[in-house]
Amino acid sequence: MICGCAARTRITRVTYPVASGDFGAASGGDPLYERSAVIDLDAIRHNVRRLADAASPAKVMAVVKADAYGHGAVPVARAALEAGASWLGVAHISEALALRAAGIEAPMLAWLHTTESNFGAAVAAGVDIGCSGWELDRIVAAAREQERPARIHLKVDTGLGRNGAPMDAWDHVVGEALEYQDQGLLRVVGIFSHLSVADEPERPETDQQLAAFREVLAVAEDAGVDPEVRHLANTPATLSRPDTHFDLVRVGLGIYGLSPFEGQTSAELGLRPAMTLRTLVSLCKDVPEGQGVSYGLRYHTSGPSTLALIPMGYADGVPRIATGGPVRVAGKTYPVVGRIAMDQMVIDLGNIGPAGAGLLGAEAELFGTGAGGGPTADDWARAAGTNNYEIVTRISPRVPRQFVNEPALSGQERP
Repeated sequence: MICGCAARTRITRVTYPVASGDFGAASGGDPLYERSAVIDLDAIRHNVRRLADAASPAKVMAVVKADAYGHGAVPVARAALEAGASWLGVAHISEALALRAAGIEAPMLAWLHTTESNFGAAVAAGVDIGCSGWELDRIVAAAREQERPARIHLKVDTGLGRNGAPMDAWDHVVGEALEYQDQGLLRVVGIFSHLSVADEPERPETDQQLAAFREVLAVAEDAGVDPEVRHLANTPATLSRPDTHFDLVRVGLGIYGLSPFEGQTSAELGLRPAMTLRTLVSLCKDVPEGQGVSYGLRYHTSGPSTLALIPMGYADGVPRIATGGPVRVAGKTYPVVGRIAMDQMVIDLGNIGPAGAGLLGAEAELFGTGAGGGPTADDWARAAGTNNYEIVTRISPRVPRQFVNEPALSGQERP
């Protein structure tokens, strides 16, 4: 259930990932910046609590890979842990090490590796390592070097066809891991797999993957593995398949307030989108009928009109292909016309009068919570022919992240 309480928004800082250091927010009211992705950490907390309720009694791993899907890994990780997440999940060891460097000590798992991955740094930092089998020798070598046992989660491919040990190699991988465990070089902390079609609940493959996962768990447990956590469910399975929850669920998209289901909105799932992408109208000009717009001149005005320039483009992560994507200005939503360029796009305000009737400098929202019929990441996903995951994750580092509703900081800002 979504809380109807209206908490006062408090902006505590703005971070520029490409610049050196953070810039404090101006005093005396909420500042406006040329462009920013505003991240509501209260929404993150709300979503984690909602998903934890759905998963209970299983624990929650908050997936903060890819800079928390573009939302800012460190602030999001802290907010998720404050709201009850027990674990953090990332793809790369380097992402886990950045969280450790920020002082975050919660259990965390990194699961996507290459032959050049720094397993030694992971072992030294107490980061759990996902293992499909080929990594075992390298992980053990790192454990010997660090004089510290590695913590691993064995991954099995139950049908997605990506990483994870093949089903027919599972016995061998388990046996090899147990040999190293008996030598004190590692601890098999978890067993996991990943679902392929949980966002399409009517498909039978989820049942097939679940049956396969139960089978490999039985094999491992019969061999003597006593895992701390068994995990299979992603966000859609957390919300729709309690039989997949086991000891731990890995939730990514849901903690950012986005729906994994076609035809179901975030609000219907009790989730609140955490990112609002906004900027300022940078130019308004009156043009005659037939004025072409942007590269290729694929759009021409149908009559006298006012064009507004929106200073964001594909270098900011807005998909070039998403002509027609919505932009809300002064309470009205307009589609992008013409091609989206590297740094800018255009909306047609219609025949509203001389040079935008005071809209120069007005806030332009590309997507946000959808409140009041405003545009959403799902709207941009439809315009681009992609999914909402990609829309938020691809927002580039040159767009400052503006964090709201952070906890009050005492003394000095956290590192």
